[in-house]
Amino acid sequence: MPPPEVTPLRWRDPPLGEIAFPAGVLRLTLGVGSGLSRRPGDPPGRFWGLGDRGPNLKIADAISNYGLDHLEPLRGLDGAKVLPAPEIGPTLAELQIVGDRVELLRTLRLSTPDGALVSGRALPGSRQADMEPTFDAAGLPLATDPAGADTEAVAALADGSFWVAEEYGPSLMQVDGQGVVRRRWTPQGLNLPGVQAILPARAAERRMNRGLEGLAASPNGRWLYAGFQSALDRPGEDRRAALIWKLDAATGGLAGEFSYPFDPPKSFTADAAAGRVDAGDLKICELAWVGPDRLLVLERISRSARIYRIDLATGRPLIKTLLFSTDREGGIAADLEGMAVMSDCELVLATDNDFGVEAAETRFYRLVFDRPLAG
Repeated sequence: MPPPEVTPLRWRDPPLGEIAFPAGVLRLTLGVGSGLSRRPGDPPGRFWGLGDRGPNLKIADAISNYGLDHLEPLRGLDGAKVLPAPEIGPTLAELQIVGDRVELLRTLRLSTPDGALVSGRALPGSRQADMEPTFDAAGLPLATDPAGADTEAVAALADGSFWVAEEYGPSLMQVDGQGVVRRRWTPQGLNLPGVQAILPARAAERRMNRGLEGLAASPNGRWLYAGFQSALDRPGEDRRAALIWKLDAATGGLAGEFSYPFDPPKSFTADAAAGRVDAGDLKICELAWVGPDRLLVLERISRSARIYRIDLATGRPLIKTLLFSTDREGGIAADLEGMAVMSDCELVLATDNDFGVEAAETRFYRLVFDRPLAG
């Protein structure tokens, strides 16, 4: 397929506040680029964005960048993170393209049926709670939360509701039009109040911080397609591939399982030029529906990203058709995470700003192709 026309879209991350630390000021901004989705039937240019669990800092960065020397005793804890503003949690954002810019229409904080806000803290009993402990800026451990979520992908449905994928469980959440989580599916064996432990148990064996990262839905809401960011953390698991599941949206039943083959790590040239890369660096970061059992897959490391079309109905192994590569086209920022199909020939992409903790800004791009994305 010929390369698309790529247009950067103007956007400014809304500020969320500032925190004064000994060595500097942490300026937090809204995150909307972890996942994107367009709702069937919405006005032209309308789409939804999703932020993840909230701002978080590695212990070493909190010490070196912000002077939080009292955290030094935590430096040796593998995977430990500081949540400097734990009150900031998973949020949906309704967005509109107007000319060459993206405008924020409104935000929806995710909440539980009893009105409590969904936090970005880990679920009790999940591997994430053990493997990536979280602390506040004072160095005190943050309690787990049965309603916590690290949201990474969204599918907006025609009836006004959403499905949201998150990494902690990992789990899938059905969210109504007001942002209330009405249903949640966790892996079998992870039994929490108000959830249904019906996903295959091996979902809990995802790598740390590499759970369900991509999510798409058929326009009628009948089927969900959920993609793991990387290979599962199991003995003998092939790190050169990741799972994509087709699920019954009514029951959570597994209707199909597919192994998505990653490209060779060294073929991601911008990343390879920046340093050593291996199979463990490969990621699925987004899925989008373009036809019955036809998906777009955003595959990347960090600086290099590619968009492939796959057809799950053609059997195995999956055949990938390349539609776009940042290594070939250039001009795209690192850390692409969001992708939404806006029309038969148009995509919107977004980077993840990590709530501005490293001064990153969300970048949006419009891609217009000269033929239908569905092929």
